[in-house]
Amino acid sequence: MISADFHNHSDFSTDGTDRLEDMVRSAVEKGLKTICVTEHNDFDYPDGEFLLDTDKYKAELFRVKEKFSDKIDVFFGAELGLMPHLGERLCDYVREWNFDFIIGSSHLVDGKDPYFPEYFGELGHKNGILRYFESIVENIRAFSDFDVYGHLDYAVRYSPEKVYDPTDFREIIDEILKQILNKGKGIEINSAGLRKGLSHPNPHPFILKRYKELGGEIITVGSDAHNTADIAADFDVIEEILKETGFKYYTIFKNRKPEFVMI
Repeated sequence: MISADFHNHSDFSTDGTDRLEDMVRSAVEKGLKTICVTEHNDFDYPDGEFLLDTDKYKAELFRVKEKFSDKIDVFFGAELGLMPHLGERLCDYVREWNFDFIIGSSHLVDGKDPYFPEYFGELGHKNGILRYFESIVENIRAFSDFDVYGHLDYAVRYSPEKVYDPTDFREIIDEILKQILNKGKGIEINSAGLRKGLSHPNPHPFILKRYKELGGEIITVGSDAHNTADIAADFDVIEEILKETGFKYYTIFKNRKPEFVMI
């Protein structure tokens, strides 16, 4: 059983709806042993959205951590929105805070979020996905002080077609995975795709299998919950996918160090 959720957001994130304490309580009620809260911090997002008040977040997280210390391990994380021009600023931010775990994610591509219809309206389905993958390569070159790369094919969630063939993008996917591995980083399996109308989590099992074939071992599991109901959502499905793609372990992080947990 997967007993750790390493991607979720409380109302400290712009798009989160529930209190951090309630998110942790939900994790306890669902039988988790570990939760790492990973609030959004996206510098230079349009209109200043997704900026995190890290001081207040950290203070509340450690209060909740102490309150639930006999029931669950609570860790201090963040999900950073990556863009090539932010490399130095993100390095400074990470040095300032003693996070247990950091997700690096692509939310904006050339200043546009695939969440909004204009993105695929301008680029089309296939080119929109390709450009998303290309942006990940650019982001990793600019900044690599993360622990795992988040939801590698996030853009597909918001494509009008809601489906794609990852073999069409084999070359760029391999480039991404090799960069991640060369830097000693991991990836996540994110169950939110299953709630967003996809037939698969993010990333597609093809990418998970390819990561494993290339020697990848570090893989965290996250619900990408933005409310209490979605904590650990579809983790039974995720467990089967991990087994089918060759993984015997998943990963948790403490003080930025990976620990492997048998499935």
